[in-house]
Amino acid sequence: MSQLKPKTRRTIVAYCFMAPALVILFFFAVIPVVGSIPLAFCDYSVLGQTMFIGFANFIRAFNDPEFKIAILNSVLFVLTVPPLQILSILLAIFVNKKIRGISIFRVLYYIPVVTSMVAVSIIWGFLFDSNGAINNLLMQWGWISQPLGFKDSPDSAMLCIMFITVWQGLGYYMMLYLAGIQSIPAELDEAALIDGASRFQAMVKVKIPLLKPYVWFCTLTSLISAVGVFDIVFVLTQGGPNDSTMVINYYSYYKAFNDYEFGYSAAIGLVLAVITSVFSIAVFLYGKKGGGMTYDG
Repeated sequence: MSQLKPKTRRTIVAYCFMAPALVILFFFAVIPVVGSIPLAFCDYSVLGQTMFIGFANFIRAFNDPEFKIAILNSVLFVLTVPPLQILSILLAIFVNKKIRGISIFRVLYYIPVVTSMVAVSIIWGFLFDSNGAINNLLMQWGWISQPLGFKDSPDSAMLCIMFITVWQGLGYYMMLYLAGIQSIPAELDEAALIDGASRFQAMVKVKIPLLKPYVWFCTLTSLISAVGVFDIVFVLTQGGPNDSTMVINYYSYYKAFNDYEFGYSAAIGLVLAVITSVFSIAVFLYGKKGGGMTYDG
């Protein structure tokens, strides 16, 4: 390896470090995805004979009222992306200030990120329960006379799940935006202040525009996560009540492991992949057009 060019040597070393993760992704992500494609065109039977049925699973999907509800709920869940990104940017600006104890504050906000969503969902499930802490406090304060069914009501179940998702994701995106803010040269901010701009104007006209590459990346990753939400629905509501939280990913799982319709489940998964790709391409094109501008450091 000593005879190789430095650039080639660095590339080989980089791939060696990535190799364990790439192997895991290949066996647990690439192979299942590729294997599900032919399955989507079949009437798969665990015990009987598997038959090729062409596009019948896809035709069934788009005539399935419950699947249409799942699509609408998944699209609705995408509404978590804008408030999550806005709050993360504001939080990053705040934690970038030199205040005593701000490092502890950053750590506290990041703890939910490294906590399993399953554990987070169980904890919030207890809090939102009819006999949970939130209802007990509201009743003690006299704000309500009887417990509210936060996660048991079709009108509020989705809002609870969206709130929990935003709460957990704040710390992750906060750290990404914080890295972006700290990479902006201080001279640019100082120049704006010298020219007469207020702190707020400097933030809006200087810092936030220079964060566009980070906004593009964070929005894209947040969007993919929102469309493919599963774990919190699985733990907290199982798609209920009355399908109010039935999203595409959970519907695909339900059809595979409850109704044992693996071919139909695979077709639903492919539709989800197409929807995710459409959203991702739209955000990516925005980033290429203007959302991904950088500055000369």
